Amino acid sequence: MRNPQSLTTAMILAACVALGPLSTDMYLPSLPMLVGVFSTSIDQVQLTLSVFLFGFAVGQLIYGPLADRFGRKPIMLLGMFIFTVATIICIFVQTIDGLIICRFFQAIGGCVGPVLGRTVVRDIYGAVKAAKMLSYIATAMALAPAFAPIIGGYLATWFSWHAVFVLLSIYGVLMLWLVWAYVPETRPEESQAVLNPLIILKNYTVLVLNRQYNGYVLCCSFAYGGLFAFISGSSFVLIDFLGVEKQHFGYFFGVIIIGYMAGTLIAGRFSLRWGINRLVLLGVVLMTGAGLTMVTAAILQIYTVWVVILPMMFFSAGGGIVMPQAMAGALAPFPEMTGTASALFGFTQSMMAALTGMLVGHLHSGTSFVMASSIALMGIASLVSYFSLIHFQRPVAH
Repeated sequence: MRNPQSLTTAMILAACVALGPLSTDMYLPSLPMLVGVFSTSIDQVQLTLSVFLFGFAVGQLIYGPLADRFGRKPIMLLGMFIFTVATIICIFVQTIDGLIICRFFQAIGGCVGPVLGRTVVRDIYGAVKAAKMLSYIATAMALAPAFAPIIGGYLATWFSWHAVFVLLSIYGVLMLWLVWAYVPETRPEESQAVLNPLIILKNYTVLVLNRQYNGYVLCCSFAYGGLFAFISGSSFVLIDFLGVEKQHFGYFFGVIIIGYMAGTLIAGRFSLRWGINRLVLLGVVLMTGAGLTMVTAAILQIYTVWVVILPMMFFSAGGGIVMPQAMAGALAPFPEMTGTASALFGFTQSMMAALTGMLVGHLHSGTSFVMASSIALMGIASLVSYFSLIHFQRPVAH
């Protein structure tokens, strides 16, 4: 038996969780190219991203109950296999419709990494220690959106858009082997989950009616929604409106990643000393203050790069504090159905990101106001969620 708390296992779980951002961010630089390749419209090309986010959200609802019934490892292997096969087929598609369908199944398989990666961490480390480990995993995962667009851009420039899916296919095969060889089965022996639709519905109902669970889910989802509002609108605001050169855009994006990593490191360092709830409160206050600062500057028509980047860096730091802590807090009371709890958590988070991104794209007015307003709204919503659903509840136990 391998030690489940080994560094190797933690690194593999981090790589599993990073599967989502790698599959989206590495692909982004290829989007303009695909309009000409498939002789189609920008809307159709963007649909390959929207469909991926939708599949990523829905797939998590499936894997949670399956993992509670059959175990974490076999379901992780199943998802990785689906992801790898769909990614390989993406290389050979001849139409945009074919690529849209393949991207959907790629997401259905790829979402197994985040949903069950979190579940395995909860199984291994318990309630409070899981918060510390999830924070460190989030720090490592932040490297994916930092480097994935750069790697994807060079692959598309040097070779073609196919090269992105070739690399992702290799990544999928590697993850299949690593999960099979190094990740232990961690489902509690006392788990008696069955695949009865009525029981699954009952479990989801229990989760939806739990105030503290909803509080953690909403705090994390609003944090993720704010981050995705920036991801969706930043290129239009920074490049088209504020005149940032395209080749310099990645550097400003890197500042945001630094903020997020700083937040996750703070959370990992102080999670045992301060506890989950205090850290979540710190994070939502930081996000709210940063969002209000950004939207105030937009209302006053103070249009510079740094009145966008600096507040967003602090918002991102708040998100880095909130997200891993909220994940651990939400999963803590449900050891008998951790997979199901993680699935609903991930579904809500992904749907919030998708809806926020669509809202920012649809309402974008040519300035920073819509993006800043969305980010501020996400911060305020997270603060309200904390005080209405978490603050007066019992703290998460060790």
